[in-house]
Amino acid sequence: MTIQQEASVAKGYWVSVYPAISDPESLTPYNKLAGPAVQAGGGRLLSHIGSRVVAHEAGIAQRVILIEFDSFEQAVAAYESEAYQKALAALPAGVERDFRIIEGID
Repeated sequence: MTIQQEASVAKGYWVSVYPAISDPESLTPYNKLAGPAVQAGGGRLLSHIGSRVVAHEAGIAQRVILIEFDSFEQAVAAYESEAYQKALAALPAGVERDFRIIEGID
């Protein structure tokens, strides 16, 4: 395949916004499982708890997490992985989360 024939692959992103967390400490088991699962799936954390957020309109300034993957398919596969599904099972009641996997424009 020549350089001209190579198609660029759009990156994939996980976007998580947590509008409500009744007990932030209850996320510890999820965090301990999710971090290694994301890394094993090729994800790179781009923002984390404590990152500065300016929310406009109906935006949420609470916990916002952004994770980058080399491709959209890799992002989906990481979410569907056994390791991340175990992390999801540890996500406690009392946590409201808006989670999306999106394709970048690369």
